[in-house]
Amino acid sequence: MWGIIPAAGMGSRIQPLAFSKELLPVGSYFTGPTERPRAVSEYLVERMVNAGVDKICFVISPGKSDILDYFGSHALSAAIFYAVQPSPEGLCDAVFRALPLIPPGEDVCIGLPDTIWFPENALRDLPSREFSLLLFPVSHPERFDSVVTDATGQVQQVRVKQQEVLTEWIWGAMKMSGSILAELHAIWSHRKDEYLGTLINEYLSRGGKARGYPIGESYVDVGTLNGYREALRLLDANRASAAISA
Repeated sequence: MWGIIPAAGMGSRIQPLAFSKELLPVGSYFTGPTERPRAVSEYLVERMVNAGVDKICFVISPGKSDILDYFGSHALSAAIFYAVQPSPEGLCDAVFRALPLIPPGEDVCIGLPDTIWFPENALRDLPSREFSLLLFPVSHPERFDSVVTDATGQVQQVRVKQQEVLTEWIWGAMKMSGSILAELHAIWSHRKDEYLGTLINEYLSRGGKARGYPIGESYVDVGTLNGYREALRLLDANRASAAISA
């Protein structure tokens, strides 16, 4: 299974940094007795690998070679590949830069590298061969892509950063087959949507199906200073909870 990590953005909300925002140190981990800082994008890599991803494509801009230097050719048990988005043309354009690598019959997961979410294994619970959105409850859904579903979980609408709140649930990651990704690309190639949410709405209007899975518990966008502080609190809370459980 493939994973696509769009990492070409400039991270203007948390600049100036001396490195790509995806390498922002958030928390730490141990290698044997040694503790070292953890780049924020490593959390998504770990969650993808937990879900069964064994090949990951980072989509980077020409000036973000530090991501290639950091991850190299592998991370955990996954092989790492790279695609380049020559200019900042939006999230959809970034995701589709990886399309030539994805076979139609293989599943692919997509996530955002400047986010941290729990539970760690939530992505693993999404079904195969289906367009599925991993949903998380947040206190300010108007800042994200909120997802309206019916009683059976079928996605009715994705609301892209709209002030009128209809649901607290947003998508934080998604999974689909390579063939569905190709269908989305075929639609996008005539529209050039910037956001995945508006592209998904067009896909639904043409008879496509997607299902939302509200199994996420907590979600933080680390792309702002407030989000960074919230991420540290979230990690501390989950570390304390794990210690109590142990």
